[in-house]
Amino acid sequence: MVLFEESSYARKIILNRPHKLNSLTYEMISQILRKLEVYEKDPTVEKDFTNGLNSLVKIKGKAFCAGGDVVGMVFTINEGHWSFGASFYKKQLTLDYMFATSRKPLGRPYIHIHVSLINGVVMGGGAGLSMSSMFRVVTENTVFAMPEAQIGLIPDVGASYFLSRLPGFFGEYLGLTGGRLNGNEMLACGLATHFVLSKDLPLLEKALSEVASWDASTISRVINGFSSKISLKKDSAFRRLETNNKCFSRKTVEEILSMLENEAANGDNQWIIRAISSMKSASPTSLKIFLKSIREGRTKELNDCLSQDYTITCHMIRRSFNSDFFEGTKAKLLEQDRQPKLVHPFVLQGFHPFRSS
Repeated sequence: MVLFEESSYARKIILNRPHKLNSLTYEMISQILRKLEVYEKDPTVEKDFTNGLNSLVKIKGKAFCAGGDVVGMVFTINEGHWSFGASFYKKQLTLDYMFATSRKPLGRPYIHIHVSLINGVVMGGGAGLSMSSMFRVVTENTVFAMPEAQIGLIPDVGASYFLSRLPGFFGEYLGLTGGRLNGNEMLACGLATHFVLSKDLPLLEKALSEVASWDASTISRVINGFSSKISLKKDSAFRRLETNNKCFSRKTVEEILSMLENEAANGDNQWIIRAISSMKSASPTSLKIFLKSIREGRTKELNDCLSQDYTITCHMIRRSFNSDFFEGTKAKLLEQDRQPKLVHPFVLQGFHPFRSS
C-alpha cells in the first residue's frame, strides 16, 4: 500500500491505494514511520551534510489522499474497543509531527526536506500529512477540503494550527463549512507553496531527485522552474475575504450562521448559501468544538495543537458526550443515502472535551 524508491539524493514515498483514494490505514502509516526512522539513522546523512537527503511524497491514482481510513477504524472500534481507534490516531499524528519537525541528533537541523506533490483530492489525514511538508506542490487537479464535521468529527491532524495561520478568518470558513479549494486557491491562501501543471510533474520529480543539496532555497528554485501562474475564478470564496472575515470572526457558531444568513439575504453570491447549507448539515457539537480549537490554535505550537486533537478525538470515538461520529460515518460513508441523526450539543456537568479524562 506504500511504495518506496531511493536515489542518491532523494527518498520517494508513494501512496499506493488508489481504489480507496489512498486513504491511510494503520499499516500504511506504520510503514512510512518505519522508513522515516531508517532515514533519520542513515549514517551517510549524519556524516555528509553537503549532499543532503530529500523526500518526495507522491501517489498512484487520481487522489493524493482522501484522509484516514475512517470506515476501517469504525469497524475496528465496533468489533473491539475504542482504544484501537486511539492507537491508530496517535500513530497518524506522530507521522504528521515527524514530517513537520524532523531533527538530527544533538539538535542539529535535520536535512530531510519533505516535498508533497499533491495532484488530486487531499482531505483530512492527507491534509495533515501534506501540510506538514516544507514544500506543497499543487496542480490543476488538486481539490482540498476538511469536511470532518459532516461525520461528527472535527478538522484535526493539526488543522487548528495550519488553518488558523491563513489570512483573516478563512481557516474558520474552511473548517466549519468543509468548503473545497482548488489548486489555485490553495496557493493564493497559503496552503500550497507552488502550483505546477500536472503534465510537468514527472520532469519536476526527476529534477528534484537529482538535487544534491539540502538547502531549502535551492529546492524552492528548482520547483519555481516548473511553476505556472494562477488565476482565481470570479466566484472563489477567497475573493470574498472581507465578507468572510465579517461573518467568521464572530464568537459563536450561532452568530456566524446568523451573519451568513444576513449576508445571503442582502444578495451576496452562492458561496454563502453553500456555507449555510453545509454548516446546518454538520454535527453542531463538532462545529462548536472546532471553532474553539482553531481560536486557541492561533497562539499554540504545532505539538500542542496535535495533542489537543488527540484528546478531543479520543472523547469522540469513546462516545464521551454523543455518538455523532458513529452516526455520521454510518449515514454518510456507509449507507450514503440518509441524513445522520446528530445530537444537538449539550454540556455535561464537569465535562471538558479539551482535557483528557
